[in-house]
Amino acid sequence: MSRENKRLWLKFLSLFSVIRGYNILIIILAQYLASVFIMAYHLPVKQVLLDSNLFLIVISTALAIASGYLINNFYDSEKDLINRPTKTLLDNYVSQKTKLGVYFTLNFLSVIIASYVSFKAVLFFSLYIFILWLYSHKLKRYPFLGTLTAGLVAILPFFIIFVYYRNFESVIIVHAVFLFFIILIRELVKDLENLKGDFTLDYATIPVKYSVKFTKRLISVLVISTIIPALILVLYFDSGYMDYYFMLCVVLLIIFLFQVWRSEQKIHYLVLHNLLKFVIVLGVFSIVLIDIEAVIRRLF
Repeated sequence: MSRENKRLWLKFLSLFSVIRGYNILIIILAQYLASVFIMAYHLPVKQVLLDSNLFLIVISTALAIASGYLINNFYDSEKDLINRPTKTLLDNYVSQKTKLGVYFTLNFLSVIIASYVSFKAVLFFSLYIFILWLYSHKLKRYPFLGTLTAGLVAILPFFIIFVYYRNFESVIIVHAVFLFFIILIRELVKDLENLKGDFTLDYATIPVKYSVKFTKRLISVLVISTIIPALILVLYFDSGYMDYYFMLCVVLLIIFLFQVWRSEQKIHYLVLHNLLKFVIVLGVFSIVLIDIEAVIRRLF
C-alpha cells in the first residue's frame, strides 16, 4: 500500500472512530427491527422494508447522530485525551477544521433528506441537531440535566418512527421506558469511568459534584426502576420469545448492581459499561423474537 493510500485509510478509520460508525450501524438496524416487529407489526414486512419514507428517516437519523458524535468529539478533545488517550490519538488524525466541515455537511444533508419526507420531519431533525449541539456544548457539563439529555437524544430516533407509524400502544411506551432507564444507567457509569477527565476540566457531572457514593445510589435506584418495566413486559404483555431477553436482563442487572458497589477503578467501570452495551445490542437483535411465526406469515 502506498503512503498516500495509507494516509487516506488512516483518515477514514479516524473519521469512522469519531462518528462511532459501529454505533450508527446498530441504530439503523434497531430502527428497522423496531419498525417491522413493534411499530408496524400489522403491515407486511416487505412494505415496511421498502417504505421510502422510513428509509429517508433512518438515513437522516444516521447523519444527524454522526454529526452529534463529531461535535461532541470537537468539544471533548481535551477531556478524551485524559480519559481515552489511545483512541484520541486515532481520532486526532483528522484535523478539527475537517471535523467541523464534515459536521456541517452531515447536518445539511440530514435536513435536506428529511425534507423529502415532510416539513414536520425537517422541524424534527432541525431540533434534534440543535439538541445534540447544545448537549455537547453546554448541557453535558451540568449534573442531572446532562444525563437526562443524553437519554433523551438516544430515545428520539425511535420517537420519530413511533410518530410516523402512529402506533401509540402502551407496550411501546413500556419498551421505551425500559430503554431510557438502561441508557441513563450507562451514562452514569460513563461518568464514573471518565471521572478523572471530568474533574480535571471542571465538568460538573454527578460523580464530580455529588460524589461517587451518591452516583452509585442513584444507579441502584435506576436499576430497580429498570427491572420494573422489564417484569411488566414479561407478565402483562405478549412479547413472545423476547420474554427470555427481559428475564436475562433482570438477572444481569442484579449482578451489575452488586458489581457497581464493588467497583473502584476505571477498568471496573469500563467492564460495567461494556456489560450495558451488551444488554442494549442484545436487545436490538432480540426484537426478532417477539413473534417470529407472524413475521414469516407477513413475508408472503
